Amino acid sequence: MTAALLPDQRQAGILLHPTSLPSGRLGEDAIRWLDWLKEAGISVWQVLPIGVPLSDLSPYQSTSAFALDPNLFPATALDTDLQSGDARWPLFTRWYTENNAWLDDFALFMELKTQLGGLEWFHWPDHYRLRDPASLLQFRTDHAKPIFARIKQQFECWYQWQQLRQAAQQRGIRLFGDMPIFVAYDSADVWAHPERFLLDEQRHPTFVTGVPPDYFSETGQRWGNPHYNWDFMQAEQFQWWRERLRYHFDCFDLVRIDHFRGLEAVWMIPNDSETAINGHWQKVVGDQLLEKVQSEMGILPLVAEDLGIITHEVNALRNRFHLPGMAVLQFAFDHFADNPHKPHNVRENTVYYSGTHDNDTLLGWFNSLSTLQQDWARAMLSNSTDTTSSISALVMEALFASRAGLVMLPWQDLLELGSEARMNTPGTVGAHNWQWRFTWNQVPETLATTLRKKLAQHQRLQPQPDS
Repeated sequence: MTAALLPDQRQAGILLHPTSLPSGRLGEDAIRWLDWLKEAGISVWQVLPIGVPLSDLSPYQSTSAFALDPNLFPATALDTDLQSGDARWPLFTRWYTENNAWLDDFALFMELKTQLGGLEWFHWPDHYRLRDPASLLQFRTDHAKPIFARIKQQFECWYQWQQLRQAAQQRGIRLFGDMPIFVAYDSADVWAHPERFLLDEQRHPTFVTGVPPDYFSETGQRWGNPHYNWDFMQAEQFQWWRERLRYHFDCFDLVRIDHFRGLEAVWMIPNDSETAINGHWQKVVGDQLLEKVQSEMGILPLVAEDLGIITHEVNALRNRFHLPGMAVLQFAFDHFADNPHKPHNVRENTVYYSGTHDNDTLLGWFNSLSTLQQDWARAMLSNSTDTTSSISALVMEALFASRAGLVMLPWQDLLELGSEARMNTPGTVGAHNWQWRFTWNQVPETLATTLRKKLAQHQRLQPQPDS
């Protein structure tokens, strides 16, 4: 894997999605945030997917596997009218040439959606839904200006993101992205290339994604994304995947693949099933995909999200490509010595979290425990019944002291916030999901200094540029 995760280059990062910045956008707040990270000695900033979300605001369900969300950027940063002859025009034309495989379809898709009142594409009139060439050509002609405006807007998003990435690099901070393994049904990717997905002649999914029943859910989870047509993907040399990964690597220094086990086998749920009970496991050719990408790109800056019940085959796939996995300290507090989330079991090639965006905050989780469970957690973390240190301090100490090459803390946990600051509650579509923001006055004045000292104590303080 990349040198950044080797034991002699121990690092620490913070998980904070741009929408959780005080302004909710990547403007002055983002630069102030990068400055704070540098002051604190943090060398990695992780975000959630930065695509265009569907109506429920989940960054894991977006209208494109490529496009960036304009709402993440200040309107003034995108309010330009790029024209031929402008200084950036050669950059734009090169970027457009490199990305037109997805870009033209996305711009057309979004303009169609707008003109059709926001309808999901599978409810569009047949001549648009089934992509009648003459109808699409006529629409492109009639709406050429707004379609091109959408293309230029995507360039501005990419350009602004590159400016942010450069600012991060100048401060010695790497950007850590997140890529959902599946794409939304109501996306430009599925509409534009139905042959890449398991759809019937009317473009309805034949099988959808999810996970089987387990200890946490007797009916499993039915996510509803269409499954990939891996036979077609393989026949086209994984073209779509290669383009997708290339674009992510162009935006990030490190990328997490959500639900990594879906590159080894997937839970196939018939589309007419209301739950995930009647599914079956189907092997996929993720090993050949990763082999192809690795042969083109060399070392893969990927992190495998391997939480949950993981098979030997999934571990073998991750190990074959030397990808770091994940561990979450909130999952460590049971009586099983071999629990992979316990600090003493965490290996070097791991990204170790206090919690993820799907967990309650550390304080919210701790407050939900019984007194007996709280005492057990404290004893496991400190080898005593220490009641003076906060749970946040104890967890931070355990994370930083672990062998994990990279440790990550949600910003809420460093601020010691309760459940009111939770980012997402899985399985719910509520008014509070994905909408939490912090304010600068919530940040203690001494936090950066305290954190920097703690990182130095555990050899996680990386040399940083002076600029």
